[in-house]
Amino acid sequence: MLGLYIHIPFCSSICNYCNFNRGLYDEALKTRYVSALLKEIHGWPGSAAQGARPLQADTIFFGGGTPSLLDPDEVRAIIDACRASFAVTADAEVTLETNPETVDCRALERFRAAGVNRLSFGVQSFQDTELKRLGRIHSAERARAAVRDARATGFDNVSLDLMMWLPGQSVDAWLRNVDGLIAASPDHASLYLLELYPNAPLKEEMARAGWSLAPDEDAADMYERAMATLEDAGYRQYEISNVARPGRASRHNLKYWTDGEWLAFGCGAHSTLNGVRWKNVSSTEEYISRVTSGTDIRVERRVLSTLERLEEALFTGLRLVDGIDIEAVGARYGYRVWERYAEALQPFLDAGWLLREGSTLRLTRSGMLMANEIMAVFV
Repeated sequence: MLGLYIHIPFCSSICNYCNFNRGLYDEALKTRYVSALLKEIHGWPGSAAQGARPLQADTIFFGGGTPSLLDPDEVRAIIDACRASFAVTADAEVTLETNPETVDCRALERFRAAGVNRLSFGVQSFQDTELKRLGRIHSAERARAAVRDARATGFDNVSLDLMMWLPGQSVDAWLRNVDGLIAASPDHASLYLLELYPNAPLKEEMARAGWSLAPDEDAADMYERAMATLEDAGYRQYEISNVARPGRASRHNLKYWTDGEWLAFGCGAHSTLNGVRWKNVSSTEEYISRVTSGTDIRVERRVLSTLERLEEALFTGLRLVDGIDIEAVGARYGYRVWERYAEALQPFLDAGWLLREGSTLRLTRSGMLMANEIMAVFV
């Protein structure tokens, strides 16, 4: 089934490391944007509103930006538009990305009543000095309280994001964050290495303050020890950067790693359907203008070749801990995968970074640290 992605580009403040499609919150602009979003969703040519047999979907994901800056009534209207335009299953996973400082119990109660059943909190760190260094405006205690508020208002599917390899961060400091995550007891967690884009303001701040990143070997130690600690605490790693309690893997994000399809709405959003990929215009104002005037909002459109679809299925599928069935994927696209890539992959097998077990190809944990090099075979 399809996943439906809704992009909300507004933030209370701009983090100094972020390169997502976002801008500062503006109430009037937000109101106009939500109206345009509703029009785009209702106007999807394959929707029930257009007289077509609706496509089935089983996930809705509000990403950003900071989607929790929307009023819960606006979130309800968007979910209702998705249900009116698509055959959304009754048990659909509906995720709202949330910053801890933007919600309280009353807001969470209203988001839950609007149809949200999964929260993804952007915590990033459980140490105030690190949060300040990242330009985050919540405290560690507010992050812990937000999770408690979510539980108190009935959310039984809560995810937290943490970032490792922060400027000036030691291995021990990072592991204290992992302990903080375990103490908060989410159902799911995403752990990412900090990636600095070329003009990130954080780079300038690091130079001025004399902050440095730990050596690569420490970053590898951070990753491997975090995953082992989380496993001991009852979490199962199911993807390079993601762990979950049983039954709580992200159903929406799994579509990206299992050769799935999704429709994305809003400025800068990317869709993939029937071997075609397209992107909406990035500018919020231009997006609103184009939707309002009935002008095409797509600025990029590509028809993927069969080989491109095969290779994307292979390198995204390898992100999963269980790996990928290369015979099944090869049969789907008409290629003999092992014969085509065996020579290029053999050095990674010899190094112990990649395992072939029957028709399954998967990364070892040490291989996950080399994932970009291995996946380059398919790109």
